[in-house]
Amino acid sequence: MIAVNPMDSASLLAAFGALGVLVVIFAESGLLVVGFFLPGDALLLPAGVLCAGSGQQAARLELWQVLVCAAVGAVAGAQVGFLLGRRGGRALLAHTSNRRLKEGTAQAERFLARYGHGKALVIGRFVPMLRTVLHPAAGALGVPMRTFTVWQVVGGLLWSQSLVLAGYTLGSSVPHIEDYLLPFVAVVVALSLFPLLAPARRARHERRRPSR
Repeated sequence: MIAVNPMDSASLLAAFGALGVLVVIFAESGLLVVGFFLPGDALLLPAGVLCAGSGQQAARLELWQVLVCAAVGAVAGAQVGFLLGRRGGRALLAHTSNRRLKEGTAQAERFLARYGHGKALVIGRFVPMLRTVLHPAAGALGVPMRTFTVWQVVGGLLWSQSLVLAGYTLGSSVPHIEDYLLPFVAVVVALSLFPLLAPARRARHERRRPSR
């Protein structure tokens, strides 16, 4: 029996390959509490690297399979998350005791208000943790389904395909990239958090401002 750590991208890819990409990206794109603990960026980049063969080693995953599975997981997961949020998400978010979930919901609401539905759904895909709660929050906050569907598909395809292809390009052009993959993924995740920094800083400033 293969021991699989669902939070370890290497373990998931070794055990399930492209199918693991589909399942994890689906869950991370809209299943709230479960999605918070799953890798997204940290799975797509290594998956792309494993699709690139070298002179000494054949590709361990098929690029077209990973691209299709990443796209299906991203788009279907977001749509399911939206429908869950639309049908019962407001009550769930109101009664949850999970601090992380409450903070994520507040960030998602500010993000939608600041950037508008379309831009928020596209940019939010590239922000870890936010993308997990953004889609159920959009359903709970009454974003029109047609608007949500169009922009979540655009964002989901841009995010999933660009990261897989970036990993594939690195694997094809940089020798022994596997040795540097974890630091690289950490940098990508840190950069993707930048869209949240300004709103969070402004919110803290407003809380500290004395009321008149």
